[in-house]
Amino acid sequence: MTQKRLLVWLSADPQNIDQLAPLQADWDILPFDYRQPLPLKAEVPSDALVGLVQPGPLEESEWPRLESWLEALDLSAWIALLPTLPAPQSPVSQLVRRYCADFHTEPLDYRRLGNVLGHLHGMARLRSAAAITGIPDYRTIVLNGQSDRIRSVRLLLRRFAESDAPVLITGEPGTGKDAAARFLHDHSPRASGPFVVVNCAALPASLTQSELFGHEKGAFTHALSQHQGKLELAHQGTLVFSGIDELTLAQQSSLLRFLQEGQIERLGGSKSIQVDARIVSTCCTPLPQLIEEKRFRSDVFYRIGSLEIRMPPLRQRADDIPALTDELLTAIDGGEHPLGVSKAARQALMTHSWPGNVRELQNRLRQAQLLHEKAVIQPQDLGLSSIGPGTDQSIATLTAFRDRADREALAYSLALTRHNVSAAARLLGISRVSFYRLMEKHNGNRLRHPQTRQKGSPS
Repeated sequence: MTQKRLLVWLSADPQNIDQLAPLQADWDILPFDYRQPLPLKAEVPSDALVGLVQPGPLEESEWPRLESWLEALDLSAWIALLPTLPAPQSPVSQLVRRYCADFHTEPLDYRRLGNVLGHLHGMARLRSAAAITGIPDYRTIVLNGQSDRIRSVRLLLRRFAESDAPVLITGEPGTGKDAAARFLHDHSPRASGPFVVVNCAALPASLTQSELFGHEKGAFTHALSQHQGKLELAHQGTLVFSGIDELTLAQQSSLLRFLQEGQIERLGGSKSIQVDARIVSTCCTPLPQLIEEKRFRSDVFYRIGSLEIRMPPLRQRADDIPALTDELLTAIDGGEHPLGVSKAARQALMTHSWPGNVRELQNRLRQAQLLHEKAVIQPQDLGLSSIGPGTDQSIATLTAFRDRADREALAYSLALTRHNVSAAARLLGISRVSFYRLMEKHNGNRLRHPQTRQKGSPS
């Protein structure tokens, strides 16, 4: 008899699992209620790899809470169960795009849902096995390398990890600032505590108080229950302000008391709550420049910048590109059959200026993994202009040209939608059935493997 696999069920009414009855022959259901306090690490089994999330009708102030749950559970893949197809710019669509590998609408096709879950679970197991056997993942690769610049960064990270002083991590987009923040947490005495990230760029001004400080029941019209904010959730752990340069002056002002005294008050409450959290902040724009432009408060800067780490751009650590390329390809392929890279492609990688840094390298290699037509990656698979001499760029027939265009359209639409087939089909203006047919025609095995949201993608 086949052993059942574990399936996380995240809902506002998790005990109502009758609708999952057709899946219970193959899956053990582990329910969680996202209206409750976030789970401790010990409450999430290590073999919980995939999950179903049912957002339900939520008020605007409740969406950050659901996102915090998805981040806290930290599964390899989520599938959203929705009553109908959501509007493109709705909170549901944004949540699905950010966190989910797929979504299914009612009435549910349980056979298809079971097949997708099984596929995602199998891919997640491969990635877990890869991690156990030493295959690198995205959380660590960006910090690897032997160049003087990245070795200096690693040295600072190890030293700063032992301290509780606030750390400011600066650098261009895609250099690995969030990965560095995670490294600080994982190598600190707080490693067993919560790791809470505040995405400052996505923090609406109208929800700042509730999202950061929480609120009491009845604090405003739709405050139907008490809500812990992200600052409080980070107690005895690490709190990361990702992109702190995106905060408005008013949002910065609201943080002053917390940064100075470690105290907060929930919206609608009168009780001061002491929060013990290590503060790590990241930014792309130099904060002294923003202070001169009157866009950042100097008193906030002095409270978050006791220690500073500058992440080097990839062009300043070019010696690391060959090793990073090989490690990223191994991670992208799950360690099974990593592609080779031609001499011309390696030359193109070394001469490119990399404005998007390691994130751009990662994305170009993902594209090449989908588009390559030979046994090894060629420069044109990477979409780089620096194609070496003697590379044949001709396309012999109109059919070959169309096939190439089809493959590129499939690859780009899947990349843009994080391998959500339904969303990719809508993006191309074709039906889901037509999309699958194109996938089968153009080496479907490579295009079909959904690379779900990669943990620790460089930022």
